[in-house]
Amino acid sequence: MSEIVSATKKKKICLSCIQPTGVITLGNYLGAVKNWAEMQDDYNCIFAVADLHAITVRQEPAALRKNTREMVAILLACGIDPERSLLFIQSHVPAHSQLAWVLNCYTQFGELSRMTQFKDKSARYADNINAGLFTYPALMAADILLYQADVVPVGADQKQHLEITRDIANRMNGLYPNLFTVPEPFIPKKAARVMSLQNPDKKMSKSDPNPKGCIAILDTEDQIIKKFKSAVTDSEAQVVYREGKDGINNLMSIYSAFSGKDYAEIEKEFEGKGYGDFKLAVGQTVADALKPIREEYDRLMKDPAHLDEICKNGAETASRFAYRTLNKVYKKVGFLPYGGK
Repeated sequence: MSEIVSATKKKKICLSCIQPTGVITLGNYLGAVKNWAEMQDDYNCIFAVADLHAITVRQEPAALRKNTREMVAILLACGIDPERSLLFIQSHVPAHSQLAWVLNCYTQFGELSRMTQFKDKSARYADNINAGLFTYPALMAADILLYQADVVPVGADQKQHLEITRDIANRMNGLYPNLFTVPEPFIPKKAARVMSLQNPDKKMSKSDPNPKGCIAILDTEDQIIKKFKSAVTDSEAQVVYREGKDGINNLMSIYSAFSGKDYAEIEKEFEGKGYGDFKLAVGQTVADALKPIREEYDRLMKDPAHLDEICKNGAETASRFAYRTLNKVYKKVGFLPYGGK
């Protein structure tokens, strides 16, 4: 990734972060990670496993370490190539925390108090409404601005955080010209919104109280097919995409994402066939697509030293870039240069 660290940018820089909070779902994969892998041809991609963000909610230390290494393996198995992109663990680059403090001091209390994610998580974790949860957007802004990212892939739940990042960048650029690149949102053209298989009016989530509602990308073929067979549909027994058929619409969206077929083609393929045939076809298609990911993940997890080496190399490269920005910020805000070694 020497081109990312170089002063000359041939491609735009794209940054994406993911928290190590367990195995990613089919929704995470289709909505984000699959697109990240495909973006490596067109962008200088930076990927971070955001373990600093994860501790705004209480984590069991051993589980967090395990989940962090597993997330690195998952990203690699999904096609993130450390020879073409920059992959590292957030806490391995102290500049993230250092810049976050400066940005905290240039972010208004009112801005943070309006963040809907803070309100949502405060309600969910009422016994742990900590300061980190409140200032989370400043750390997210630091993640982005450190690398002078041009674009950031965002979903609907992250748009507000990118907006405040842009506000912070513009505010500081007004005080200290040409300090930060102001990032633009990137909305992938192919970003299927995957709903629960058991409650198709709600987004697929690993916190779904019904385990049959969520597909994890490391599920076995049998688990995947069994979950799709039990997917909620309707009583029409007709594979068509239209309003009021949330369960079938969801399955058609998933099948389209993996098969490349549009809805008209899918409707024609299953004309006169029952839901049983359709659900089996969707399950088998998904299982076949995810099998190589699961196998590559298993292979990678057998060599933790190799994973740690990738993380070490990634952190070293990320640090070289990040500290260029941090040193520039420190100078602009008036910190005395450190004269030690």
